[in-house]
Amino acid sequence: MSVQQSGTEDSNNGGKTEYGPEPKENAQAESSSGETVPFNRKIQEGVNLYRIKDWDNALKEFLSLDRSGFSFDEKNEIAYYLGLCYTKLEKYDEALACLEQVVTLGADILRVYQCRMTLAYIYVITKRIKMAEYELKKLQSSGMESPILYNTLAYAAWIQKQIKNAVELYEKTLEIDSDNATAMNSMGYILADSGMDTMRALRLCRRAVDFKPQNAAYLDSLGWAYYKSGEILEARTWLRRALDIAPDEKEIQRHFKIASGERK
Repeated sequence: MSVQQSGTEDSNNGGKTEYGPEPKENAQAESSSGETVPFNRKIQEGVNLYRIKDWDNALKEFLSLDRSGFSFDEKNEIAYYLGLCYTKLEKYDEALACLEQVVTLGADILRVYQCRMTLAYIYVITKRIKMAEYELKKLQSSGMESPILYNTLAYAAWIQKQIKNAVELYEKTLEIDSDNATAMNSMGYILADSGMDTMRALRLCRRAVDFKPQNAAYLDSLGWAYYKSGEILEARTWLRRALDIAPDEKEIQRHFKIASGERK
């Protein structure tokens, strides 16, 4: 699949969703009154483990904390990091419970934004698209518009085969960030695959590849756009490059076989 969920950390099959900004670098919570609250040392240990991507041990650290001695804001921050750890470990039911707690309390606007984006990500990949749209539209209605938000809304629309809506939402991303490679690749793929505008699809896919020439999903989209525009030799060239990088990806295999005349 060459339409991407919004992301900055790309995998061979199209990329991982970026669910909100990363936690604040100063590892401090902001209280409901707006004051900066230094973390308890034990919370800081969990945050440090999270930041080096040791999510299993970060989760254990947060779960081991006796929260009875923590302030309201510290408890809220523990719930936030538990939600992120569970998400990274693909324990989505546990993640939802923690993240929804942070959203319900609503003490920190940035944290609410981060949690709603993460909730939307979980709902998309667990095929609860309407729930994802609910979270994203809550952000949109509160004025928290961003490329990540529109890319994720577009992906949700595409999953539901709302092709024109998906294209319009990717357009909104590019209005905010004209160099957003995720939007360029995804919209280019949709325009090519649907036959809506193969020439524009080629332009968008070329630009995405220019940004990330080793991204298999982008190479696949470009190859597919060439195929849909009738340029079979170019299509095979780019699809072969994509397959060399991600030989186990089923969609790339399928595209290459079609472009090579092995299947229809």
